[in-house]
Amino acid sequence: MTTLISTLINQFGYLAVSMLIAIENIFPPIPSEVILAFSGFMVTKSELQLIHLIFASTLGALIGALILYWIGSLFKEEKISQLIDRPFFKKMGFKKNDVKKANAWFQRYGIWTTFFARFIPIVRSLISLPAGMARVNLFKFALFTTLGSLIWNTVLLSFGTYLGQNWQQVVMVFEEYSLITLILLGIIFLAASYFWYAKRIKK
Repeated sequence: MTTLISTLINQFGYLAVSMLIAIENIFPPIPSEVILAFSGFMVTKSELQLIHLIFASTLGALIGALILYWIGSLFKEEKISQLIDRPFFKKMGFKKNDVKKANAWFQRYGIWTTFFARFIPIVRSLISLPAGMARVNLFKFALFTTLGSLIWNTVLLSFGTYLGQNWQQVVMVFEEYSLITLILLGIIFLAASYFWYAKRIKK
């Protein structure tokens, strides 16, 4: 997988990064950590520019999210859950109840979910489906998705650039501390949700 990713980026540059990130948003087994960290490393070895990579990867993330949003707007939760329950999707790490959980999370916390979900593997793909089911404002969905993706992509690309040939350490760190990352993001998410609801109640 890493060899294929590096070959595509070497040959097609920004287009490959955008395409790979779009696919990663739809098929999570393609790790964004590898794509982005390696792309960051290529800044030190080629004519690729960090700012352009950030733009290309964020555009790809938005495209992938919009595709899933569109799919969510076409089908009900039950139909999508049946699709996810097929062997092909199970091999990719999806579970039948994942859609139900993502939908419940979205219904409870609203549009902010699309922002914080960008930092969590698997969830960042699934959360676009309930957003489409609920037919949330497309502009808001695109805005929150873009902002979350922009932060995530910038961090990984910057680490990859900074570490250079040791870019694979980025992947190792994110894998090792994924649980801690999820816990911290969960705390931040709950705090943000509390303040958001408190603000709504006051209004």
